[in-house]
Amino acid sequence: MKISVITYPGSNCDADAAEVFALRGHKVSSIWHKDTSLNDPDLLIIPGGFSYGDYLRCGALAGSSPITAALRAYAASGGMILGICNGFQILTELGLLPGSLLMNESLRFICQHQYIRVESENSPYTNGIKRGTALDIPIAHKEGNYFIDNDGLKNLQDQDRIIFRYCDAQGNRGSNPNGAIDDIAGICSENRRILGMMPHPERAANPAVTSQDGYKIIEAIERYFEAL
Repeated sequence: MKISVITYPGSNCDADAAEVFALRGHKVSSIWHKDTSLNDPDLLIIPGGFSYGDYLRCGALAGSSPITAALRAYAASGGMILGICNGFQILTELGLLPGSLLMNESLRFICQHQYIRVESENSPYTNGIKRGTALDIPIAHKEGNYFIDNDGLKNLQDQDRIIFRYCDAQGNRGSNPNGAIDDIAGICSENRRILGMMPHPERAANPAVTSQDGYKIIEAIERYFEAL
C-alpha cells in the first residue's frame, strides 16, 4: 500500500504511524501541512499530537492549513482516511465526521492503556476482526470526550457507524475513561472509508511495547486491500 501521513506543527505521532506501516513493507510518504498534494495514497493518516498547539480548539487551526483542500478532495473522491486522536479531532472540525471532541469529564489529560471493543466488522479498519473483540489500545488525550446530539447518535447507531466503544478487558462496557457519549471510541463516515478514533493503534504495534493489539487494526486494513 501507499501510505501518506500528514504532519502539522505540533504533531507528535506522525513518525510512529509511519514506522509501523513502513516496517510491514508499505511505501510511506510524509506530507507537510503546507504541501498541496497528498501523493496519491491508498490510505491517508492524520496522526495524533497537538496540531498548532490546539489553540482555539483541538484541531481547529489545522482546518485552515494549505493541505486541507487536497484532504477534502481526497475524502470526496472516496479516499480512505484514518484519523487518530488529534486526527479524529481534525476530521470533526472539517465536518468529515459528525460530532465533536470535548474536554474529558475529569478535566485532566489521560495517558493509559485502555480496552476498546470492536462494534462492527463492516469497515476496512475492522475487516476480519470478530465483533465483540476487546483490544488493548493506549489513549493519550485531554479532549477525547466524544459528543453528538441525540439525532446524530441515533444515525450512528442505526447505520452501524460506531466502530469502537470503550470497555474492560472482558469486553464489558462501563470502563469509559473520558465521558464519551455511548462509550464511543471511534466512528466511521457514511461510506465507511473515513475512521476517527481516539486510541492510538500505532502505540500498540511494536514488539518493544506491552500490547500488540494495534497490529490487528493494521492487518484488517491490509486484508481489505488484498481483497480488492
